[in-house]
Amino acid sequence: MMRHSISVFTVSDIAESTAYYRDKLGFKVAFEYGNPTSYVGLRGDDVSLHLIAATRNKRQPGRGAVSIIVNEVNSLHADLVHRGAKVLTEPRDEDYGMRDFDVTDLDGNMIYFGMPLNRS
Repeated sequence: MMRHSISVFTVSDIAESTAYYRDKLGFKVAFEYGNPTSYVGLRGDDVSLHLIAATRNKRQPGRGAVSIIVNEVNSLHADLVHRGAKVLTEPRDEDYGMRDFDVTDLDGNMIYFGMPLNRS
């Protein structure tokens, strides 16, 4: 049975990316692995993301994407803008039943934050 999933993003600079996810996107650092650090686990409430240094992986940085469902998209958008995150779009209602917006990390990995629309 499938129970949980964690996205792993390849990043070009693990220290800068860790700081970005912590300071700009509001994630907490759950763990760091390697000497020097080459793998980092991040946590934001019930969401986990991992980062791996490009020097330890064959995948190119910036080719990942994840959608994260949130409780209140407008307030999160305002918080991320205030923090200086690389927010690409304003929250918008989409015909697929979500209100969402797009963010990128330092390498171009995409993070989509959204919440379901309550359509009666």
